[in-house]
Amino acid sequence: MKKTVFLTALFFAGFTLFAQTNDEQTIKEIYKSALTNSKCYSWLDYLSNSIGGRLSGSANAEKAVQYTKSQLETLGFDRVYLQEVMVPKWVRGAKETAYILDNKTKTNIPVCALGSSVATPKNGITAEVIEVTGIKELEALGEKLKSKIVFFNRPMEPENIETFKSYGGCVDQRSVGAKEASKYGAVATIVRSMNLRLDDFPHAGNQNYGDIPKSQYIPAAAISTNGAELLSKSLKKNAHLKFFLKQSCQQMDDVLSYNVIGEIKGSEHPENIMVVGGHLDSWDLADGSHDDGAGIVESMEVMNIFKNIGYKTKNTLRVVLFMNEENGGKGGKKYEELAQANKENHIFALESDSGGFSPRGFSFESDDANFNKILGWKNLFEPYLIHSFTMGHSGSDIEPLTSKTLVKAGLKPDSQRYFDYHHAANDKFDAINKRELELGAATMAALMYLMDQNGVEETGKN
Repeated sequence: MKKTVFLTALFFAGFTLFAQTNDEQTIKEIYKSALTNSKCYSWLDYLSNSIGGRLSGSANAEKAVQYTKSQLETLGFDRVYLQEVMVPKWVRGAKETAYILDNKTKTNIPVCALGSSVATPKNGITAEVIEVTGIKELEALGEKLKSKIVFFNRPMEPENIETFKSYGGCVDQRSVGAKEASKYGAVATIVRSMNLRLDDFPHAGNQNYGDIPKSQYIPAAAISTNGAELLSKSLKKNAHLKFFLKQSCQQMDDVLSYNVIGEIKGSEHPENIMVVGGHLDSWDLADGSHDDGAGIVESMEVMNIFKNIGYKTKNTLRVVLFMNEENGGKGGKKYEELAQANKENHIFALESDSGGFSPRGFSFESDDANFNKILGWKNLFEPYLIHSFTMGHSGSDIEPLTSKTLVKAGLKPDSQRYFDYHHAANDKFDAINKRELELGAATMAALMYLMDQNGVEETGKN
């Protein structure tokens, strides 16, 4: 009996060692393919430099749909198709104008309208400014805000190593600041850009008026970090200075757009679906190379890598390029709506939407059984300097996705420089490092391979 138990244990130990060795070799091939035979950098070059900013509902967004569809069709998918989705169409209009007016001295300030904002009156708005560091201060100020411009000036906290934590700690002033300030009679809001460095680039991003009446909508703009510092110092010297803001943005009716999807059926479990993707839309101030052109081409490169190394997935693989993450999230919601209607079973979803910098690991939304299983693969990533496997947010586009047992993951690149570019006019192709982009694609492909090989633990929980 003891001999039988020993031999059984020896067999499983040998099998595990064989599987581990096989995985090591395949992952080595994945990284080699990405670093020597990838297409992601050239795809991003075209997406950024030949198409440019891809705000939902724009002509450039439509060009991006057609371009990425044509490229997916070269990768050997069983089918490539467009998934219809109605998206917002917001137009920025003429370049915004802003300046500080202090004792007849005019100082121009870099600003940009926030997404979904209304325009100022044709001749702009000139009003006194009240500076606050958070939404909670508005109630105490009350009537003092009437006919004033509210200046939200809470910086991102520099002490956090995880910069997304700093972003999350102050983004509410951008997303709902105008809605809250309007309740007290403010005429506009200007919001310090979500940026850890001091520069002259105002950072866009969406804001939401919620359920307040349209008659209470007020213009909302972002101010550069240098501009915010100057305005704050100027207000300390003269609390009654005035600020001029002019913007001509416009919200139009929703228009038809598309998620772009490439699908290859699984060789063993075609009923199980794995998704890898990012969002195809971007803000309009620049090319959107980091946000999220990088995530788009990295996701496409996963399939290119599998093609190059001759790997056929056991489960159905979909590369999904979502539309409208930036100002509505309609693409992710539509994908989930149709997945539910078609009774699809998703087992894994991976998103890249944190820039094209050097990969450091992944954040997971998972039950304990599957997370512990994934932690067992960390040693396979260590030769590639991938070390961070944590529980946390995976991605906005895959957030709506549900299935009986579903593991979600988000690629975690080094985040220290991400908010230098996020939603700003300097998010251009020249900010991308080719090798870092390729390493990100390889890291995603390696995790997709391991998930495909090992499946998920059926726990019955989302």
